[in-house]
Amino acid sequence: MLAVPPRAAGVRLDRFLADVPAVGTRSQAKRLVDAGRVTVDGATRKSAFALRAGARVEIVLPEPLPLEVAPEPLPLAILHEDEDLVAIDKPPGLVVHPAPGARRGTLVNALVHRFGVTGVGAPDRPGIVHRLDRDTSGVLLVARTPAALEALARQFRARTVEKRYLAVVRGALEPASGTIDRPIGRHPTARKQMSVRSRRGRPAVTHWTVLERLPGATLVRLRPETGRTHQLRVHLAALGHPILGDRVYGGGGGPSAARQALHAEAIAFDHPRTGRRVTLRAPLPADLDELLRRLRQEAGSKGKSPRLA
Repeated sequence: MLAVPPRAAGVRLDRFLADVPAVGTRSQAKRLVDAGRVTVDGATRKSAFALRAGARVEIVLPEPLPLEVAPEPLPLAILHEDEDLVAIDKPPGLVVHPAPGARRGTLVNALVHRFGVTGVGAPDRPGIVHRLDRDTSGVLLVARTPAALEALARQFRARTVEKRYLAVVRGALEPASGTIDRPIGRHPTARKQMSVRSRRGRPAVTHWTVLERLPGATLVRLRPETGRTHQLRVHLAALGHPILGDRVYGGGGGPSAARQALHAEAIAFDHPRTGRRVTLRAPLPADLDELLRRLRQEAGSKGKSPRLA
């Protein structure tokens, strides 16, 4: 049973359900609604039904299909492990869960082999509470039990999970700190991209702090309040300072980077069993460390030392 928080008032039922890890997508939400497996305050509703704050949403999930994710003995960098959850330091280039074009070699394939996280959430993404883009590195939480999955999902919905990212962006980002509050939705013409110009954008808020000025670039720390698809990449591009190496959102100019220079450096949450606040950090990966070293060396060769904001 889920209670609709005030921030979700007026949201369509299928959109609300898509944020539930056990559902995961709008299409799956619609299938559940159409099958009569979702009720709002005890009554079945249509996918487009607008929710009110405080409404009680109940989902009756079908029996899980046999898991089709093949276990694979892929290396995993473990940051934290206990009986309820695991935190992984995800390397760049690793897809989180199977999808068209990436059925093998994903993080989920490795998790099934290492921890056997079957039956925890959706069959094709067991244990996955949140995601990182393929080329984003850093800390990622994985639930090991259904109870942990739901407890962590509640925290993400309530926005009590704190996430911090490091990014190297193109150009001199000014001022030294700020907030971008612009809704994000599907790009009006490029359907595989997200945009702040979408006609049906959802609220999205990102705070930034400049850490270091570099030749043609800026090192920033980012703290998103929301978790929209591609949020940080889209928001920074909207500011005119796309992330270096992000070919999709315009980060290909200026200093070069082999991939989008974005790293999930830390996450803080309440442990699902003990309630204790836990903060986990992932070290800066070698490729981004080398990018910063190169930019700092360039600054020195021009007679300018990097300026910390």
